[in-house]
Amino acid sequence: MVTSSRAPRRRRSLRSALALAALAAAGALLASAFSHGDGQRAAAQAAPAAGPFAWLRREPVPAGWRVAQLPSGASLPYPPGWHTLGGDAGSFSAALAGPDGRVLAYLNATPRQGAESLAGWIRFRPRHLRAEGDRAVRVLSSATGLAPGAGRGACVGDEYSTSLARYREVACLVEGRPAATVLVAAAESGSWQRYAPVLERALAAARP
Repeated sequence: MVTSSRAPRRRRSLRSALALAALAAAGALLASAFSHGDGQRAAAQAAPAAGPFAWLRREPVPAGWRVAQLPSGASLPYPPGWHTLGGDAGSFSAALAGPDGRVLAYLNATPRQGAESLAGWIRFRPRHLRAEGDRAVRVLSSATGLAPGAGRGACVGDEYSTSLARYREVACLVEGRPAATVLVAAAESGSWQRYAPVLERALAAARP
């Protein structure tokens, strides 16, 4: 028989146990909520950025393409039928030429040579084109905080005129290990839409 002196103690013990259980359940819910929030934030950070360079996700080298290896360790794939071009030491260029020999589309990878930086790339690239003698340089798009290949990058999309034709390009500075690389994909402005898928695929499969 339960005496009156023990009953309150049991009721108090039961209430304490229920309270502790409720606190534990609340803690679990809070932990789950924070964990879920962290997961959402991590997923948002890992998601590719939208915008003009949303296509610049890491891609494998397409089947049948060749891959040029730079002394710096960077690599640039290029399509079948494209021809390699001479250039600066340590760099690589490939192009698709028309029947008259004019360059229709072009890919280039060059190690960083001087003052290029991610923070200043959007201003540096147009100035560089003008210094090279190109005319009517016009910036079409730009972005920083990109992640081409396995590096950190900034890209500029622009147009410019040479003595032969008007060209459109995407030029990216990508910081990798151990060096930084400038990646350029260009085509005649009038043919950009035709060659853009190939050029973009090459940049997405490049490794800094």
